[in-house]
Amino acid sequence: MIPTKGTTPSELKMDLRDGFGNPYRWTFKKNEDGDYKINTHGYAYSNFQCDYFKDDIEWEADEGNWHRVVEMINSGVKTVIAIKSRK
Repeated sequence: MIPTKGTTPSELKMDLRDGFGNPYRWTFKKNEDGDYKINTHGYAYSNFQCDYFKDDIEWEADEGNWHRVVEMINSGVKTVIAIKSRK
């Protein structure tokens, strides 16, 4: 479930799949400045072929625009299939 707009959990995990059904995970975690940083868990960001720069996605996350974040991620070759978050 996509968090409500304006919601900024301390950590958020997105599970993704490619066209062959292979699983991937992105983690959005706040740093010491309170800004989100994306971790692609060992895969280069460029492998996801998103139409947006990584920092642009992080800035949307900082604003709590989660629907927009999902749209930006889905612009690449992987699709968000599940979202989990904690406060």
